[in-house]
Amino acid sequence: MTITTIKAAELPAIGQALADGIFAYRYWLNGSEYASVDLGAEREFVGEWGEYDQDVDGATSYRDGAANTVAMVEAGSPIAKQAMELGEGVFIPSALELAGLYAAKQAGEISGFQDRWYWSSSQSSAHSAFVVGFTGGWADGYDKCTDFRVRPVRKILILQ
Repeated sequence: MTITTIKAAELPAIGQALADGIFAYRYWLNGSEYASVDLGAEREFVGEWGEYDQDVDGATSYRDGAANTVAMVEAGSPIAKQAMELGEGVFIPSALELAGLYAAKQAGEISGFQDRWYWSSSQSSAHSAFVVGFTGGWADGYDKCTDFRVRPVRKILILQ
């Protein structure tokens, strides 16, 4: 069983193993602090975000990838389904969470990213969703029917 909470004093150093992945960074979401866990290059895959011209209610958060991914699954997104099948609490990072992974990569704290575009779970319109380029950290909206890489993550609630 994968851990879902951890005491702040028990957190490993950033870049070290945590919850079947690598601890990438800490962040706040809806008044709670979380540890972002990168599940690594071995769990990356490629696919389309979803259907072009399909507005996915509930997948518009720039901060909450877990909620976005659930909404994507309910709308029939193949990459969201594939991500969640990887294990308990696994999701596609939001645009902000993906930017955090890029920052951790640039700091040398996590590795294994290709110099390619990665999907976020954040929809920008019925036609597009946000991607982050791991060559320079650029974010942009792109057609949902395009194949890009997906880097699944999980989050662990940090208890004080």
